[in-house]
Amino acid sequence: MCERTQTINKHSLSPVKVADVMIKAVIAVASDVTVKQAVSLMNKYEIGCLVVLTKGKVDGIVTERDILTRVIGNSRDVDKTAIKEIMSRPIWVANPTTELETALRNMLKQKIKKLPVVQDGKLVGLVTLTDIARLQPTLLNKFKRLLVKEETPKRIQRVVEHYIS
Repeated sequence: MCERTQTINKHSLSPVKVADVMIKAVIAVASDVTVKQAVSLMNKYEIGCLVVLTKGKVDGIVTERDILTRVIGNSRDVDKTAIKEIMSRPIWVANPTTELETALRNMLKQKIKKLPVVQDGKLVGLVTLTDIARLQPTLLNKFKRLLVKEETPKRIQRVVEHYIS
């Protein structure tokens, strides 16, 4: 009887989906905007990344780190450098119906902290490692178990230490 109760309880809980956690108001830019224009948007909205669109399709992502390493670190001109020259590619995306644990596993495997969410070819959201880390303790325990299995880069370890430890 105990086993049956555990089975019923186990199956009565729906897994958390990407749609349950994602940010829906995502700021995106065309691939031909300059780094200076992109930084202006990031400052205006107080965000750490922009999803890059080419002909309405998700084509890349540009983060503060991309700007620091590929522009500032290489002394490139922010007025002349287009986002498409420095954005991170290939882009990894999730579907809103993807289980969050699967998305997290993929993020860790690809060593990324931000994952655009696409449905029917359209950008519908963004899920970040920070969004996931803010979730309920049960999910955080799953997150910790995944971290043991995957090699975790230092930049991701900092998020873990801040929100989980």
